[in-house]
Amino acid sequence: MKKLILSAVLFMSIISFVSAQKTTWNLDKVHSKLTFTVVHLSMSEVDGVFKDYSATITTTKEDFSDAVFEVTANLTSVSTNNEMRDGHLQKEDMFNTAEHPELTFKSTGIEKVGEKTFKLTGDLTIKGITKEVVLDLKLMGTGTNPRSKKEMAGFKITGTIDRTDFGVGDAPDMMISEEIVLSASGEFEKN
Repeated sequence: MKKLILSAVLFMSIISFVSAQKTTWNLDKVHSKLTFTVVHLSMSEVDGVFKDYSATITTTKEDFSDAVFEVTANLTSVSTNNEMRDGHLQKEDMFNTAEHPELTFKSTGIEKVGEKTFKLTGDLTIKGITKEVVLDLKLMGTGTNPRSKKEMAGFKITGTIDRTDFGVGDAPDMMISEEIVLSASGEFEKN
């Protein structure tokens, strides 16, 4: 009887351990983007895109309610569709990429607020300055890639930050908005 109980406890421990193991999801960059939008002269929006970035998700739950998101973007890869502006973004008063070539984000908390929506809290670092931000996260869908047969999940993240919190730019708000809208969307493949 003791062997039966011990076997049952051991079996349950193994099941609990296996189900609590973290799963890593890697970004499929071909089906993803990382962008930002600023308002110029209080009249028009200017979009920027980062061409070189990476992201991963780690989670132990199928509904992603304990997911940790990590994003890194190479700030020298920014494109606003204007060479002169892109060059200025590299300068000391903007991203200062000579000293701080990367933007990083690592989530520190996630709160499920709807069936497929979450509030994602995390540390955003730009120019060596780290601030806590809260972003909106939406699970766009899950499924199996018909070609690779791997599990996939799609997410969209949006939020607003104040560029002056990170020492980015000294132009007045009426020239270049202090409020920057961040947006990222992508497909992730389960390892």
